[in-house]
Order: sequence, then C-alpha cells, then structure tokens
Amino acid sequence: MVKYIIKRLLLSVLIIFGVSIILYALLRCMPGDYVTNKFTANPSVELSQERIDQMMELYGLNDNIIVGYWKWLFGNPTLGTRGAILFDFGNSFLYEQPVTQVIADNMWISFILTLVSLIIYYPLAVFLGTRAAVRQYGAFDYATTVLTMVGISFPTFFFSALVVKIFAYDLGWFDSALGLQSSGLINPTDWELFLNRAWHLVLPILVTVVLSIGSIMRYTRTNMLEVLNADYIRTARAKGLSERSVIYKHAFKNTMIPMVTMLAGLLPGLFGGSMILEDFFGINGIGLIGYTAMNQGDIPLVMGYNMFLAVLTVLGMLLTDIMYVIVDPRVKLTK
Repeated sequence: MVKYIIKRLLLSVLIIFGVSIILYALLRCMPGDYVTNKFTANPSVELSQERIDQMMELYGLNDNIIVGYWKWLFGNPTLGTRGAILFDFGNSFLYEQPVTQVIADNMWISFILTLVSLIIYYPLAVFLGTRAAVRQYGAFDYATTVLTMVGISFPTFFFSALVVKIFAYDLGWFDSALGLQSSGLINPTDWELFLNRAWHLVLPILVTVVLSIGSIMRYTRTNMLEVLNADYIRTARAKGLSERSVIYKHAFKNTMIPMVTMLAGLLPGLFGGSMILEDFFGINGIGLIGYTAMNQGDIPLVMGYNMFLAVLTVLGMLLTDIMYVIVDPRVKLTK
C-alpha cells in the first residue's frame, strides 16, 4: 500500500500542476482584470494610459500568460512573492492581505455550515434510502422519492428565496435572514453573539440539507436494492435469520462499500463553501470571498482558492481508495 500511496502522490502533483495551468490561462483570458474593474470602470477616476500601464505593471498584469504563470509559480520580484511552488500565493489585490491569510480567516464559517449540514443530512439520507429500499413500491418509498426529487430539482437560489419568504417574512421567525448577525444586536455578550449567529445559520443549513439529501438517499436506495437481490441475502433468509439481521447486519454493510466513493467530494466540500448560498444569505464565507474575487479579477486569491480546492479533491480521492481497503479487505491497492 505504501508504494501505491507514493505513486498516487506523485501523480497528484502532476494533476495539480495541470489544473493550475488551466486555471491561470482561463483567468487571464477573462474580459476584465483588477485594474480595469477598480480604476478605469469608475467614472470619477481619470487615469492616463501611462498611469494604467504603471498600475498593470504594479499588479503584474502586463505580462503574457506564459510569463505571468511562470512568475505566479516561481515568484514575482515586482510583487515580492516567492511563488506558489513555495506555497506563497502572494497578496490579494482586493483585500490587500496574503492569500493564505484570507483563506484561513474566511473558510471556518463555511466549514461549520457544511459540517453541521453534513452531520444532519448524511445519516438521514442513508436511513431514508435504506427504509425506502426495504419497503420498495410502498407508500414510504413513493413519498420519499417524490420529496427528494423535488429537492434535487430546486435550484439553490430559488429554494433559498422560498425558504426566506416562508420563515422570515410570512412566519416572522427570523428578523433578518441575511448576514450572520441581527442588525439590532448592541453590545452582546459572547454567548448572546453565539446564539444569534447560530440562529442565522438555521436557514442556510436547512437549504443545504434539503438540497443535498436527495442524491445520497437515491444512491443508498439503489445500492440497497441491488444487495437485497443478491444470492447470499436469499441464503441468509433461507437459514431463518430475522429480517432485521438480514438487512442491517448483512445487506447494509455491503451497501456502504459503494457509498465510500462519495467521500471523495466531502473534503473539498467541507472547506470550499457554497458561492450561491453564501452570496444569497450574505455569509462572508470562503465561497462568497472566492466569488467576489473572481468578479473583481483578483488573480492571486482566485488561484489560491482553487488550488486549495484542487489539493483537497486529490487528497479526498486518495482517502477514498484507502477507505476501500478498510471497508472491503478484498480490494488490494497494488497498481
């Protein structure tokens, strides 16, 4: 296994390198850049072409894509960076702070939001999927299928608006559905601030749970139905084992093996945030920060954010392969 992990890590370096090239090229091909968005797009600011060129030189945007990528990777003396290869992604144009600091300061609220939602919807989805498979074509199966398909079909912004209208405006349970803190909160204690922010996370968590539960529930149901039709399950029933023992001791264990593949997307999802959700609810998480940086042409921050997600994705895939060996000893990591 050690040899396999080393090969995968070396391959991951090549994958991340290729991803960085594609991302940088796409960013530099965008119609706008930071200087254009901040200075020339403001009618109250008049800059000569010479001054614009100086600003482009200052922000390292006057080079072509190849030279710009080389400076981003190995360092830019103009910006005083050592290069991404040494984990120095430079300073964010927009926030005027090191990219690593911006990511570290804003990713934890996204992590908490996603983690709490994951703790709620993942076990619930597995339970509903299992029960729907056991009661195939019954009322419970049809009800959960309809509800999950409705949740899958709703776009994030539409369902968020629907939830805000019902719970914030119609029922009045939330004085303000946007942001992490009530506007009328004055000099709160730490406990009051914690409770207020936790209350403002209820609606985003509800949206995340409803929109995420459907796919996992359907995946669990499909896997469970396949396992329940296997020969060894019929043999277990023929031996006189109870239905509970057949389902939860024999079938459920093998149903979870394919579910491990979904763990690859959990790691980047925990820290990556949700651009649409955070933008709608006004949550200053890493998703909203990355979305704002992309609109403003903040290349260092966008590159740092996406490379952060790329590394987490690669690590998630590696952990998935290792988990396969743990849950199913028949799998051997030899290639």
